Amino acid sequence: MNMRMRKLVGTVVLMAMIVVYALIAMIVAVALEVNTTSKFVELVFYAVAGLLWVVPAAIIIKWMSRDDAA
Repeated sequence: MNMRMRKLVGTVVLMAMIVVYALIAMIVAVALEVNTTSKFVELVFYAVAGLLWVVPAAIIIKWMSRDDAA
């Protein structure tokens, strides 16, 4: 797969992953009733949930930007 096709596939996968991740994070927050706990727990949950998607996104971006095999 050439770089142009990897970027197209990676972009679509990344957008879908972010949407699904946001929905899952919202469901977990509602299930754990994060908004009824202390503000510190709420802050920690949203900080972790807000940064956790970066790891898989970085892997996808790294895959998208690697050079074509010679």
